[in-house]
Amino acid sequence: MKYSASSVWESKDAYDIAVIGAGHAGCEAALASARLGFRTVLFTVSMDSVALMPCNPNIGGSSKGHLVREVDALGGEMGKVIDRAFIQSKMLNQSKGPAVHSLRAQADKEKYSQIMRWTLENQERLEIKQTEIVKILTEYGQVTGVQSFSGMIFPCRAVILCTGTYLNARCIYGEVSSNTGPNGLQAANYLTDCLQELGIQMYRFKTGTPARIDRRTIDFEKMEEQFGDEKVVPFSFTTDPADVQIDQVSCWLTYTTKETHQIIRDNLDRSPLFSGAIEGTGPRYCPSIEDKVVKFADKERHQVFIEPEGLYTNEMYIGGMSSSLPEDVQYAMYRSVPGLEHARIVRNAYAIEYDCIDARQLLPSLEFRSISGLFSAGQFNGSSGYEEAAAQGLIAGINAARKLAGKEPIVLDRSQAYIGVLIDDLVTKESKEPYRMMTSRAEYRLLLRQDNADQRLTPLGYEIGLIPEERYQKLLTKESWIEKETTRLKKATVGTSDKVQKLLLSCKSTPLSSGSTLAELIRRPELSYECLAPVDEKRPDLPEELRDEIMAQVDISIKYEGYITRQKRQVEQFKKLEKKKIPEDIDYDQVKSLRIEAVQKLKEIRPVSIGQASRISGVSPADISVLLVYLGGK
Repeated sequence: MKYSASSVWESKDAYDIAVIGAGHAGCEAALASARLGFRTVLFTVSMDSVALMPCNPNIGGSSKGHLVREVDALGGEMGKVIDRAFIQSKMLNQSKGPAVHSLRAQADKEKYSQIMRWTLENQERLEIKQTEIVKILTEYGQVTGVQSFSGMIFPCRAVILCTGTYLNARCIYGEVSSNTGPNGLQAANYLTDCLQELGIQMYRFKTGTPARIDRRTIDFEKMEEQFGDEKVVPFSFTTDPADVQIDQVSCWLTYTTKETHQIIRDNLDRSPLFSGAIEGTGPRYCPSIEDKVVKFADKERHQVFIEPEGLYTNEMYIGGMSSSLPEDVQYAMYRSVPGLEHARIVRNAYAIEYDCIDARQLLPSLEFRSISGLFSAGQFNGSSGYEEAAAQGLIAGINAARKLAGKEPIVLDRSQAYIGVLIDDLVTKESKEPYRMMTSRAEYRLLLRQDNADQRLTPLGYEIGLIPEERYQKLLTKESWIEKETTRLKKATVGTSDKVQKLLLSCKSTPLSSGSTLAELIRRPELSYECLAPVDEKRPDLPEELRDEIMAQVDISIKYEGYITRQKRQVEQFKKLEKKKIPEDIDYDQVKSLRIEAVQKLKEIRPVSIGQASRISGVSPADISVLLVYLGGK
């Protein structure tokens, strides 16, 4: 008997959810949907690309660390994996307030990928298949399955697109151009045609990566050694801090020189960025070294970070010097940097172009407006970064599962999480370049700190079904202790005894002239909950496993109480606009006094609330007032 490509595929073999792409978005999406009880298949063009870090070998960083902790607080996997695969860890911005403190960990890239792949392979209700998906199958605007390059059809009820930088990918340096994905892996060359046939609007974006240098050819004596934190803070709230106190590797700092910049200027005509060979738009906040030299011509030097790619490789990442210059120019350029005079390149720097979408075609749930059951996440949505991808993948996976379960989607708003800011920006604002998360994008960042991500989001993760009972109860215990201690300290007083005055002097704090509450003392910048222990006679014994977290939260809640209260009032006003929903079938042409531009933008994006409408470029406060009056009369 002869079989067609699809005839052997029976209904009992059908999946609930298909995830296309096994990068950081795809991994989180697949794990979430499988853990929520749905049979999931994860497709990848290469098993070697699972959780790959094709560019920088780190997780976290300014604002990105917030995203990782939020992913963890909701029940995602990235934080757990990097806690097991990091080789150096730092808490950034510690000289500033807690709102901008962000974890950043240097990763062993191969180990990170191996751990994540093992997690996927051993997750119940999840299968991984190496094959290229070329078609999304639909009937009457509803997803029914996907088709592979070989013609095999896989029936499913929902699809999550997590194609990253692989769609029609093209890697370029100098005159060399190859139709491959990152790291020379196979590109996905056929799915774009299907998506365009489905009416999906596509963009062409670009990103890039620097060269990798052989460690044995680097002179570290000419560089500044960069160490990790003495006391490491884990990304995951489930990781025992004792398990991450390891011997860390060093990174190194050096700088470009005038010679470096002159070499680049002399060869700009050979750069595909400036010759027109590259069509895609690159990330403004992670520019190539060519862009830096041209746009910041007054700067005599730029930072260059030398970072190991892992414990069992001599490859070193040259952070800050991504490029698409020809190979001979790359050698001259890198060798003009102090410490790299004899550098040997293991992998050339390159730029990569790829297809992605205009994310304004998505609902805040990350489902396409025009195709039921089709979701999208990660760099395919026009964002950049592993962390942004993971955050979107987790939400897409949750919402695909909830759609199949007949439940309302989870939509985080801008006052709840950086994830909410990220997704709202993507689906509301036009992105003409790869979107990067930054703390400045979050209006309520004092409330959205990385240290309280569990308090903000773990109850929701528990409600969704991704947080186990034990973890939820541990959070409730922690919150109870924070509240009790904060209340007690506001009432507990100390006088002007010699013991108190000596402690204050030892902490370089002004002695007391009269009695004070302990909370008033903690508000002093130089004092803390921990350092006041000798004069806090009624202090209870805190649970050992939660001690550091409780102390940190008590300090922050007391020191920043006024600012936090003020921001909470701002959030109340924000919530009022978010709660004013706009009917899906509203006819903006019938709303009198709306400006023509506002009508066009509102019809294009179809905001779900007045709050979202107010953030659309081209919609003025006057237009919002008109909308409010119109809806008020309905």
